[in-house]
Amino acid sequence: MKKIILYVVILLNFLPYLLKAEEGMWPPILLSQRINEMQKLGLKLSAEDIYSINNSSLKDAIVQFGGGCTGVLVSGTGLLLTNHHCGFGSIQRQSSLEHDYLKKGYWAGSPEEELPNPGLTVTFLVRMEDVSVKVLEGVTPYMSEKDRGNIIKKNIDIIEKESVKGTVFEAKVKPFYNGNQYYLFINEVFRDVRLVGAPPSSIGSFGGDTDNWVWPRHTGDFSVFRIYASKDNKPAEYSRENVPYKPKKYLSVSLRGVEKGDFTMVFGFPGTTRENLTSYGVDLIAFKENPLKVAFRQKRLDIIEEAMNADARTRIQYASKRAGIANGWKKMMGETRGIKQMNTLELKTEQQDGFIAWANADQERAKKYGKLLSVAEGTYSRLCPCDLAGIYITEGFQGIELLRFAGGFRDIVKMAEKKDTKEADLVKSAEKLRAAVRPFFKDYQQNLDKRIAVELLSMISNGMDPSFKPGFFVSVEKKQQGDWQEYVDHLYAVSVFADSARLISILSAPGLKSLRKLASDPAYQLAASSSAVMENKINPVVTDCNRTIDSIQRIFIEGLMIFRDKKTWYPDANLTLRIAYGKVDDYHGADAVSYSYFTTVKGILQKENPDIYDYIVEPKLKDLILGNNFGMYADKDGSMHVAFTASNHTTGGNSGSPVLDGSGRLLGLNFDRNWEGTMSDLQYDPEQCRNIVLDIRYCLFIIDRFAGAKRLIDEMDLVK
Repeated sequence: MKKIILYVVILLNFLPYLLKAEEGMWPPILLSQRINEMQKLGLKLSAEDIYSINNSSLKDAIVQFGGGCTGVLVSGTGLLLTNHHCGFGSIQRQSSLEHDYLKKGYWAGSPEEELPNPGLTVTFLVRMEDVSVKVLEGVTPYMSEKDRGNIIKKNIDIIEKESVKGTVFEAKVKPFYNGNQYYLFINEVFRDVRLVGAPPSSIGSFGGDTDNWVWPRHTGDFSVFRIYASKDNKPAEYSRENVPYKPKKYLSVSLRGVEKGDFTMVFGFPGTTRENLTSYGVDLIAFKENPLKVAFRQKRLDIIEEAMNADARTRIQYASKRAGIANGWKKMMGETRGIKQMNTLELKTEQQDGFIAWANADQERAKKYGKLLSVAEGTYSRLCPCDLAGIYITEGFQGIELLRFAGGFRDIVKMAEKKDTKEADLVKSAEKLRAAVRPFFKDYQQNLDKRIAVELLSMISNGMDPSFKPGFFVSVEKKQQGDWQEYVDHLYAVSVFADSARLISILSAPGLKSLRKLASDPAYQLAASSSAVMENKINPVVTDCNRTIDSIQRIFIEGLMIFRDKKTWYPDANLTLRIAYGKVDDYHGADAVSYSYFTTVKGILQKENPDIYDYIVEPKLKDLILGNNFGMYADKDGSMHVAFTASNHTTGGNSGSPVLDGSGRLLGLNFDRNWEGTMSDLQYDPEQCRNIVLDIRYCLFIIDRFAGAKRLIDEMDLVK
C-alpha cells in the first residue's frame, strides 16, 4: 500500500511534465509519433507529404534564411517570403539617404532590378538521419566529460566528411535530447539571394519596439527575395549569368483566411529552447542574467533612439543595430515576467522532488540519479559569479562600438609582436581588416558611441565584481574617480580606432613597428584587457561548469525518458527544421483582459500618430483602407485582416516560418510571440503562449494594391 501511495505522489509531481496537445517542436523525421494526433486536429496530409527523402514534400519549400530566420518558397521561380525584420539587415545595407529603402520601401520592377546581397544565404534540408550509434561509438558510461567530448567530436568529423564526399552538399551533426541522441543533416546552401521587394518600415515595422512581443499587432512584417542558381539549377556564387532557382516544391497560397479553432502548422528553424532545464538554471536566466542584460541594453537604447529621432542619417545607420538590441531586451523582460506568473521555479522544484523520489525508490536508479540535482545546485552556485561577470564584458565593454571594433585587431597585434611573423602573412591580415574599416564607419556615429561609453563604463565601475574587473580598467578607474566623461573624451580623441583615415593608413602599408603601436592604443588596451579577463578568468570556469551541467542535463533527460514514454518527448530547438502544430485561438492575457484571435486594418488607423515614427501611416495605405479597396484579399465579412494568433509552439528562428492549414497551404508568416508567453523557451503553457502570424492576405494586399507589384502575385498559386 505504501508503494502505491509513493508512486501516486510521484506521478502527481510529474503531471506538469506531461505533453500538452499543442506543445512541441518536432523534427520531421519523428512525425510518425505525432501524425495521428495531428490528423485528428485537422491535418489532411500524411507524414510522407510533409517530409520525404525520395519525393518532393513540404520540407523542400522551406529554407533557413540567413543564419537565424526561416523563409518559404511561393513560386516555381524561386520567389521567397520571409519577415521584414529578417530581411531588415539586407534592406538597410542597400539603403542610403538617396535610396532610403527602409523609409520608402523597395520593389523591383523587373528581374534586372532585383538586388544582390553578398553574404546572404538560404539553406535547404536535403535529408536527416539518426547517427547516434556512430557518434557514440567508443563512449563508455564512466569516462570523463572531456574524453567523451573528444571521442564524439572525432566521430562527428568523420561522419560529416564522409556523408558529403563528392557532392555539393554540406553536412552537420547536431545533438538531440541533451546529447542522448545525434542526427546528421545534409543541406544544400544557395549563395545568390536577391532582394525583390520590401514595404516601407511604416508598414513592415509598424508599431516598432512599442508593439514588439505584444498583441494585438498590425505589422506587415514581410519582405520578398528570390533565390538564383546556376543554369543547371545548382548553388552558385552571385553572377549575372545566374537564373531564378526552380524548386522541387513551393507552397500554394490560401485566400480563405482563418477561423477560431482551425488547425495550423508551423514549419521552420526554431533557434533555442530549454524546456527541461533545472530550477537552478531557470533562476540564473530569469532572475540574474535577464535583469542585468536588460539594464545595459536600456541605456544603449535610450541614447540610440534619441539620436535616431533627431537625425535621418543616424536613423538609417542605427536602424538594424537598434532592432537587434531591442528585440532581446524586450523578450528578456517578458520571459522573466512569465516565469514569475507561472511560478515556474516552484513548479520545477516540485517536479525535481518527484524525480528524486522516483530515483531513490530503486537502488540502481538512486546510484545513477539520486545526487544529480544536488550536484546541479552546487555547480550553478559556482557558475553564477563568472556568468554575471561575463555579461559585464559582453553587454558592457563590448556594447561600446569602439571597443568591440578595436578588439577585432587582437590577432594582427599578436602577429606583429611575434619575431617569426612573415611579412606576407601580415599584409594579408591587414588587407582583411582594411576591408572592414569603411563598412564599420559607414554605420557609425562617434558622438553617439561616446555617450553610450560614458553610461556603460559607469555601470561597470559601480556594479562589476572587483575581482573580475580588467587590470587596465582598474587603473583608469582609479585616475578618473567616477568622471567617465573626461576619460571618454580623451579616449576617442587619441585612439586610432576612432579615426578611419589614420587606421586605413596604417593598414595600407603595414609594418611591424606601426602595428605594434596599436598595442598601446587606449581603446585597444581596454578591449584586450577585458577580453583577457574573459578568456583567462571567466571562460575556464564557465566552460568547466557548463560541461558539468551538460552532463547533468543529459543524465537527467535520460532518467526522465525512462520514467515517461519516450514517444511523448520532443527535443529542444537547435536551429534545425521542426514542425509545431496547434490551432487558431484567442487568449486571456490577465484577469478581465481578453484578446480576439485576429486584427484588422481598422487598428492601424486607431494607432496612427504622425508625431511618433513607429505609428506613421503611409497616405496611400490610409486611402486604400478608408476606401475599403481590398479586392480579393478581404475576409468574407469584407474586412481586411492583418494578423492572427495561434497556439503553435515557436521561438526565435521561427521568424518568417510559413503557417500552414491542414492541406499544407500558406495561411501566413510567423513573426512574433505574445509578451505573456515569451517564457515558452523555458516552459510552454497552452493557455498563455501564442505565436503571432501575419495574415498572408494582408501581405498580398500590400504587394498588389499598395506597391503595384502584381507581377509577383502572378507568379503565385492562389487558392480560394
